[in-house]
Parts: sequence; structure tokens; C-alpha cells
Amino acid sequence: MPVLDDIQVYEKRRVLYVVFSLLFLLLFYRLYELQLIYRDVYGQQAQENSIRVIPKEPIRGYMYDRNNRLVVDNRASFTVTVMPYEFDRKKIPFLASLINLSPEEIKAAIDRGAMYNRFIPAKVKRDVDQKTVAALEENRDKLPGVDYQIESTRTYTTPAHASHILGYTKEISEWQLSRSDPEEYAQGDVVGSSGVEAKYETAIRGKKGAEYSTVNVRGQIVGSFDQGTKNKPAIDGSDLYLTMDFALQALAESLFADKRGALVAIDPRDGGILAFVSKPDYNLSLLSGVTPKAVWRDLNSNESRPLFNRATLTRYPPGSTFKMILALAALEKGIITPDWTIQCGGAFPFGNKVFKDLHVHGSVDLRKAIQVSCNVYFYRLMLMVGLDTWSHYASEFGFGKQTGLDIIEESPGLLPTTSYMNKRYGERGWTRGFLVSLGIGQGELGVTPVQMACYAMALANRGTYYQPHTVAAFLDRSTDSLKLNPYSSRKITLTDNTWDVVREGMRRVVEEPGGTARSARIKGFQSGGKTGTAQNPHGEDHAWYVGFAPFENPTIAIAVLVENAGYGGAVAAPIAGLCIEKHLYGRLIRFDGKQPTAPIVADGAMTSPITSVERATRGAKQ
Repeated sequence: MPVLDDIQVYEKRRVLYVVFSLLFLLLFYRLYELQLIYRDVYGQQAQENSIRVIPKEPIRGYMYDRNNRLVVDNRASFTVTVMPYEFDRKKIPFLASLINLSPEEIKAAIDRGAMYNRFIPAKVKRDVDQKTVAALEENRDKLPGVDYQIESTRTYTTPAHASHILGYTKEISEWQLSRSDPEEYAQGDVVGSSGVEAKYETAIRGKKGAEYSTVNVRGQIVGSFDQGTKNKPAIDGSDLYLTMDFALQALAESLFADKRGALVAIDPRDGGILAFVSKPDYNLSLLSGVTPKAVWRDLNSNESRPLFNRATLTRYPPGSTFKMILALAALEKGIITPDWTIQCGGAFPFGNKVFKDLHVHGSVDLRKAIQVSCNVYFYRLMLMVGLDTWSHYASEFGFGKQTGLDIIEESPGLLPTTSYMNKRYGERGWTRGFLVSLGIGQGELGVTPVQMACYAMALANRGTYYQPHTVAAFLDRSTDSLKLNPYSSRKITLTDNTWDVVREGMRRVVEEPGGTARSARIKGFQSGGKTGTAQNPHGEDHAWYVGFAPFENPTIAIAVLVENAGYGGAVAAPIAGLCIEKHLYGRLIRFDGKQPTAPIVADGAMTSPITSVERATRGAKQ
């Protein structure tokens, strides 16, 4: 029996030796794996756990108008952040009570941040007040991983909205984030969403910096990493110097206070936008910082469509304002001479239809036809010129294509050609009767107000067409260097006689008895223009006006569209006249009861982009 007991003990010892040997081998292999195979991986994780990277947001670039007025500023705001890997989610209800946000919203924000990078603070709530910040400071020890950052939020210093040209910023979407450089954008960042803010996002955003801090095992900051030598300062965004005059902008908006429509004014010497109105509009301050859901819902569901940019996205027929295109084409092709005369009896029968005029004009030549806006003259002239010649010259003036204005949203409008009509109606589905309506800017033709302002600019310049633009230059604040914003130009080549005849007709529209835009006259200056009344099958006609001033050396070209307002001469032309007067004199002289002082054209408008920007830069440095 004792021999048997010794054998059993021996067997048990062998089993224990084998088990301990296997355990030792497993531990040795695990140690080898940690120390050699996964050394870099776990070393990186250890580094991340011991060093906290805090992004430093740059200040978004400011915006100044052509007279060096600061129009888009920044204010400091507090943003609550949560570090996903440090935060105890059991504390969500407590955090929700401090920052007045639902637990569900906090959880969703943390989840989004963790999916992006759990070692970078997730932005949970923007634009909190100082009382909330104080509450967070008081409870910092109870909320590990919770902090706040100071960010800049847009604020506006002018009574003018200019909402559709300046645009707004908003938090980056998941779609945008997935297509962005991860070193440039992170979850919760703010980006330009429309207008100039979106177009020049890269320039005005700046570049993020980073602050590296050493943290202990509890995630508490114990000091600066490597004495701050690894820190990267944020690079602030470039300032924008706009071509706009915000005193003129404010007046133009006030003239549309109870109207729907658009106004675009351009400096014909360089294509710089002077004023840009789309009404109804909205207050950009509503979208700066945190926008309540109810506000955003109301802006999107409002029947007046305040978010819709009527200056660049509408496609209305221009009415009689388009008659100069037909006149230019007919003269340049030698189809008529300026003295070609018809008898206007107030109507034009063609086929089985009678196309009417508003008046009986009697004997009319080309200059008078423009002056009194004789429809019969242009009905007949369109049949002589033909669709493709007419559309060719219209295309030269930029119709049927985008103007290149430096905002993202723009429609090309619609310029019908023979190929378009064949595709739309079939080769036998349309007749020359369609041309009659096109002769007075009706029918298939559709334009935008910004196209019409560029058209007025080209007429003012005798064919020089500048790309319309809102930004004249950028000021790099880190180097104090100025960079001009490049834009294109081209020439519409017509004979001097063609320009002279059509421009004289436009001068008579405003300055001579019988002209349809006498309400656009400016004391002390002559100007040229053209009214239009566009038929609207869904309601009242739309009122148009295009023009420029002063007549000989224009410094402003303008297009006005007032929806459902009736006659252009009665509604649109007076608005244009007031804006031109403000531009030329710096005030509305017709209301002060005094003789006009010397005009301020040279000071109120750019003589060149360089002159304006140099003036603005000097002011900024002072």
C-alpha cells in the first residue's frame, strides 16, 4: 500500500509540473507579445492616455465693406465639451441638469464624438451663458472629462441684413465631415453654409492649433507636455474686404420692406457688387450661435420663402427690359437702320392672334421705340431678326449661363434657341408666333436679377463685361499682407454706332418726356434705363427696371425686380432712382429741401479695387 501511495503522489506532481509549465509558457508568450509584437500599438495607446490634445480654434476672418465699415464681427462664446473616454455616462442626467439639455441629446453628441475620436473633446452644447460655465466649474471634480472651450460666433454690426450674399455658418454635417480632411475639420466644427461664408470658407476659416497637456491616470491635467514645445498656435482666418456699400444696402433693403423681389447694384468699372437684396430675407443673427429648432423650422416652412435667393435663383421673363438685346442684334447685323420706322396702332395681328400694346404710339423709330417701350415695333423686329441671331447676342451678354458671382447658389436661367424649342415642342410643335412674345421679353425666356444687373453693366460700359464679385481682397492677419481677389473680364464687340443708338434710347427713357422711367431721374445727373412689365400667369405682373448712371461715366448699374407689383415704371424705377441718388450723393437729396452739394461719386464708389483696398487696409492698421 505505501508503494501505491508513492506512485499516486508522483503522478499528481507530474500533472502539476505540466500545468505550471504551460502557464509559464503562456505568460512568457504574452510578455513577448506585449513587449515585442504589439509594442508600437500599445505604446501609442499609452501615449494617448498620458497626453491630452486640446484643439485651439482660430478666429474666423472679419468682413469690411468698401468704406472700411466692419460689417461681420465675432463675439466670444462658450461651448461645453465632453471627452468620451474619460466621461462616466452615469453622470449624463446630472450634466443635463446643469447645461439645460436633454440626456438623449448629450448621449447622441458623445456617441458622435466617440465614433470620430474618443480622445478628442466632443462638442455637446454651444453658446452657453456664464452662469452655466460657473456651474460646471463648481462641479468639475464630479464630472471628469467635462470642460468648455471659448469659440467665436458671428455677430453683425449693421442694420442691413444682406443675408443672401453674406451667408451663414452652421455645424458641419456628417456628410461634409466624411468628405473633409480630418486634420482640418472635426465633429462639431462650424463651417460656412451659404453665400460668401461658404464660398470663401478656406480663406476665412483659418487653421486649427493644438495644446498638448500631460494627464494622470484619472484624466486630470498635471502640466504642459514637453514644456509646451509641441504646442501649435491657431492661425486666424483672413479678413475679407467687400465691394459692397452697406449704407446703400440698408437703403435698398428698406425700400423692399413690404415687397417681394430682388435688387442688384454693380460698379460697372470693375464688376464689384454695391448692393444685393433678396426679399423676404432673414436676420443672420438668428443663425449665429445656436439656432432653436422652432426658428429653423419656421424659416424653412414659411410661405414667403425667406431662405430662397431671389437675386440668383429666380427665372422670370424680363419683359421690355430685354428689348435692347433685340435692338443691338438688328443694328449690328444691318437688318435695320436707326431710322427704320413703323406705324404703331396699338396692336399687331399675326396668324390667328392679335398681340397688343399698351398705347397707340403712331410713327416710331428705334430710339423712340425704346423710349416709349413700343411693343409693336419689337414684335415686328423679332420676326426680322430671328430666334438664333437674337439668342446669340443674348448669350454674349451672359444670359443662359451663370455669371460667376462669388456665391455658391446661382441659376443659369433659360435662353431659348432653335434646338431648345425643337426639343421642348418638337420641330413642328412651335411656330413663329412664339418669337413674337420673345421680342418683348416674354415666353420661354427666363433670367435672374444678377444677370440683368450684369446686362446693365455691359450697356453702361459699351460692352465691357466684368465678372460680378463681392470680395475685393483678402488680408492675411498673420503676415499683414494683402491679396487682391482675381476676376475675369471680356469685351462684347459691337460698333460704336450700335452702342450710341441703343444707349440714347435708354437715356430718353429716363430723361425725355414720354419716357417710361421718368420716376428714376436724378437731379444733377443724366442716366439711362429701361422699364419692364413681365406678365405672370399666376397673378399680378412683375415690375422690372435696369439702368445706369451717370450716363457718360457710369459708376453704378442696377437691376430691380418687384414681384406681383404691376408696372416697372411705377414701382421698380422709383426704387432704382432712390438707390442711384444715394450712391451718387451719399444721401437722398430729394427729401432734405436743399440744393444738392457736390456729388461724392469718387469717394462713394471704387475708382479701382486697389484704391479701395488700400484705403481699407490703412484704416484697419490704424
